Amino acid sequence: MTTEHPVQSVRAALVWARAQLDASASPALDAEVLLAHVMQQSRTYLHTWPERTLSSAEHAHFLELTRARAAGTPIAHLLGSREFWSLELLVNDSTLIPRPDTEVLVEKILQLGLPEGARVLDLGTGTGAIALALKSEHPDWQLTAVDQSAAAVELAKTNAERLQLECEILQSDWFSALAATPAADFDCIVANPPYIAADDPHLQQGDVRFEPVTALVASDNGFADLQHIITTARRYLKAGGWLVLEHGWQQAAGCRELLQASGYEAVASGTDYANLERMSFGQWCDTSKVTSEKGGS
Repeated sequence: MTTEHPVQSVRAALVWARAQLDASASPALDAEVLLAHVMQQSRTYLHTWPERTLSSAEHAHFLELTRARAAGTPIAHLLGSREFWSLELLVNDSTLIPRPDTEVLVEKILQLGLPEGARVLDLGTGTGAIALALKSEHPDWQLTAVDQSAAAVELAKTNAERLQLECEILQSDWFSALAATPAADFDCIVANPPYIAADDPHLQQGDVRFEPVTALVASDNGFADLQHIITTARRYLKAGGWLVLEHGWQQAAGCRELLQASGYEAVASGTDYANLERMSFGQWCDTSKVTSEKGGS
């Protein structure tokens, strides 16, 4: 990695930044995204006006962001936002950064044929990505989103307000704040919970180094939260309601087994955009076994 300052033209700045970011998986893209952000222009603009001279302020800001990216800081944290389902979501280090592959959960839920006015619960909402994406597609649906992190709840509320999407957002350790909610109340429950084992080497790589460990890691080889949600969700699903879960690419078979053992029907898994099984789902059809139980977390 070189360290000289770039000449203050768009072309020279990009050449310099690509050299700084040579360890990135996408140095050219990273450089363009950062410079477009600094200049408040599109990436197309950079290619249209390569000889445009950067102002001193733009030059200094671009140096700062490029060096932070070279040190590993996620692009989303540097920009302060990330697009998900065509929605611009504010992000910070209190939540996971929304990933494109999580959009497959939204796609699946939209294919379930939920009724008009469906009640949907998003567990561990983070930025609010899944809940707000669903609300943007079905304004008639009643969305409830929960997260145990107060900072995440505040961020999700801010995103909902910015996007003018109505969503009930609560601080809750999974189902704990819903103890007073009548059992069998939701048509669908969706969750992208922690599912990485504590000793997984991927925790020391890429963007996850800058994300909250509590949103990533689960005990029992990554299955603890998945199992808890699968078991407890039955008390909050209507007859015929669906549970949709994101999980690791090696956990699909395990999730299907847990769903089937807990009495869910129509259990199956779905693939992400890399054709990896990263989502499993099941339908809860027998509420008689669990609706008498109260509380739950």
